[in-house]
This record gives sequence, structure tokens and C-alpha cells, in this order.
Amino acid sequence: MTDLVLRSFSWSDIPAITALYRHYVENSAITFDLEAPDEAAMAEKIARLKQLGHPLIVSERHNKLLGYAYASFYRPRAAYRFTCEDSIYLDPGATGKGLGKLMLGELLLQSRAAGFRQMLAVITAGTDNSLRLHENFGFQQVGYFRDVGFKFDRWHDVVHLQKTL
Repeated sequence: MTDLVLRSFSWSDIPAITALYRHYVENSAITFDLEAPDEAAMAEKIARLKQLGHPLIVSERHNKLLGYAYASFYRPRAAYRFTCEDSIYLDPGATGKGLGKLMLGELLLQSRAAGFRQMLAVITAGTDNSLRLHENFGFQQVGYFRDVGFKFDRWHDVVHLQKTL
């Protein structure tokens, strides 16, 4: 992954992040959104993350965004304030090359520095690369929910994994 840069988010990343997320909304069940948000909605979501001081990183090579990752509250209630959920989205052409490992490693460091104590991963069952990635970082399965998401005319299971930071 030569010439790869992991860096903090910049507002100029919004179009590329929106396009990348749109790909996953329209072509996969790794997100249960049924309609892709536009740039304004993504900017609003990211503004909230930044306002809260939550980790948000991007990866790029030769000024092309290859992925983004963030951690934010698992649930909005105050008692959950030390527990985050991670999200990582990679350009389909950049998967399987170690980029997810680099991004999750950095996200774990930044999440710990931001004061989070636990990280949860909520992963659509059957997404073996994402499950393996998290397990390689010491995440342990703590829950399995059957038929909780309906997308592309079928039901999807969800796996919950957890790691102490």
C-alpha cells in the first residue's frame, strides 16, 4: 500500500464519501440504508461526528479517496457515552489489500484517545472479510440476531462483536 495516506477528514472529502457510501447502499447489505443520502445529509452526519470530537479518518492514494472510517456513540443515551460503534467503508477496488487493517488499527487508537472504553462492531452476517478483520483485532462475538434487516427482498442476520479499548 505504497503512497497510501491515512489522514483526518477534510470537508472536500464529502463528495467522494457520499459516492462511496452510495455504492454500498445500492449494491450490498453491509448497510441497511435503503436510499443513499445526498451530500448535504452526509455533511450533516459528519458535522455531528466532528462536533462530538469522534474519530473520523480517510485513506487516500494519489489524491483519490480509498476509504473512510469513523467511530461514534453506540446508542444516544448518556449511559452509553463510553461505548462506540465503528464503521469502515472501502473502495471496492481497495478491499483485500490490508487497508481495512490499517484503518481499523488507527480507528482503535483514536477511539481510545477520544475516551471510549468499548467498541462494538455491528456486521451483516456473511460479510466474512469484515468479521475476520475485527476478530484479528481481538473483537469477540457477543450477539447474533436473526432476520433483523430486510433488504434486496431477503432477510439478513446481524453479528455483534465487542472489544475493550
